[in-house]
Amino acid sequence: MSVLDDLRRGVIDGNALGVQDSVKQAIGEGLPPDKILNEGLISAMAEVGRLFENGEYFVPEMLIAARAMKAGLGLLRPHLAAANVRALGKVVIGTVQGDLHDIGKNLVGMMLEGAGFEVIDLGTDVSPNKFVDAVKEHQPNLVGCSALLTTTMPRMKATIEALKEAGLRERVKVMVGGAPLTDKYASEIGADVYAPDASSAATRAKQAIL
Repeated sequence: MSVLDDLRRGVIDGNALGVQDSVKQAIGEGLPPDKILNEGLISAMAEVGRLFENGEYFVPEMLIAARAMKAGLGLLRPHLAAANVRALGKVVIGTVQGDLHDIGKNLVGMMLEGAGFEVIDLGTDVSPNKFVDAVKEHQPNLVGCSALLTTTMPRMKATIEALKEAGLRERVKVMVGGAPLTDKYASEIGADVYAPDASSAATRAKQAIL
């Protein structure tokens, strides 16, 4: 097995230490950083997403795999920067104001990183104005809003309205997700993308900006 095969297997199995060892070995062997990223980490996360969609993996397995990917990405990132490898796009994510749930958001963030995006995570309880400020500062391609409570879902619409008022709505796509949401609700509030789960979030984010 090649080092990239080992790397992919490590991510899929959620073996963070093994992933770090494989990344170090791949760098030591002189493999290009973008090859390690695309054929190792991103390829593995695509397989994790497929396993999830087929009902073979569940949220705990996805989380463990995503953490392993993140461990490898942390080591690889300086080499990607040095080689001037650009991210697929930039995404600002956060759980909306009044909502402190972060597991789904964190998993979406890791899946987006695993798909090749640069992710700016604003955390939880993020006000519409904070989303606006982040768009001004980071100039992302996409804004991702998460909510797990029916009582906080309206803050998503408030965030979209705040982006409109700031003259920023045309610059970014807005993706929404969370347990109580539906595709219909996403359309009603004017979101561009609805993601029912973390795996589809990465796929639909790519579709939205490419």
